Amino acid sequence: MRRIFQFLLLLVVLALAGIGAFWWWSDQPLSLTAEKVEMAVPPGASLRTAARKAVDGGVRAPADLLYAYFRIANSLANDQTRTIKPGDYEVTRGMTPRALLDKLNRGDRIVLALTLVEGWNFRQVRDALAKADYLRPDTRDMSPDDIMKALGKPGVHPEGRFFPDTYNYAKNSSDLAVLRQSMQLMDKRLEAAWEARAPGLPLKSADEALVLASIVEKETGQAADRPEIAGVFINRLKIGMRLQTDPSVIYGLGEKFDGNLRRADLTTDTPWNTYTRVGLPPTPISMPGRASLIAAVQPAATRSLYFVARGDGSSHFSGSLDEHNRAVNKYQRGSK
Repeated sequence: MRRIFQFLLLLVVLALAGIGAFWWWSDQPLSLTAEKVEMAVPPGASLRTAARKAVDGGVRAPADLLYAYFRIANSLANDQTRTIKPGDYEVTRGMTPRALLDKLNRGDRIVLALTLVEGWNFRQVRDALAKADYLRPDTRDMSPDDIMKALGKPGVHPEGRFFPDTYNYAKNSSDLAVLRQSMQLMDKRLEAAWEARAPGLPLKSADEALVLASIVEKETGQAADRPEIAGVFINRLKIGMRLQTDPSVIYGLGEKFDGNLRRADLTTDTPWNTYTRVGLPPTPISMPGRASLIAAVQPAATRSLYFVARGDGSSHFSGSLDEHNRAVNKYQRGSK
């Protein structure tokens, strides 16, 4: 009887030692085949699959041992939300089994970034999406109309509808998801700007403010000039004067523009030619940033109707055509 007791005691000691060793192992750095390795967890993957994917990716550990730890640790947590999330993960030198499981449960996936730049047009946005690393090109064969329909805005022109910012995305995410983030942020920024608009503006809607902001974005060489530039265009709209802004003409030329805006281009009518047509063009011509949105709805109180680039990024503003012509001679033609 005594021997049986001793034998059972030995089993208990060994079991406790095994459990202790198991939990000790869970806090020890994993051995990897490189400084950092990647593992891909498919949607709906089980804990066993996740453990196997870790080993396949370069984690040097028995897959069954990893699986056992994953299963026991998640069971002991007694948390229904504690489930592994699909995606691509990075395992780095020094990471423990416990840290790896926490990462999988949090969904702390590999994150990349894409920057959409102020002043870009939609064609440039699509080019950036196509060149982004590990971004699934779901919109590659879609027309602009199809893209806007997929984003829940059928019939809306895509130009200017996306906010210029840096967007983080998980590896192998859809480019449509990035566009949705950007569109929602522009909706939010535009709504906030429109709510803060100054009284008496000759703008009928937030969409018109967006069009004006896109022009201000393309015309501004120095940030401090934005409100004054917006004020010039607001003054022109109030008196029915043509906006005569070169960037809108260039936008109307599309891919035919070769970098040289000719006099003939200014007289060739398109919906975006603000030399031949009065008022705002029918759509934005670029992605305006927040500063341009604010400038469009809170323009400077100015009497200026003209401006010309000084050559250093800033602009000279004039209230009369004679003064403007003198400024053009000085800054553009080099005469006094």
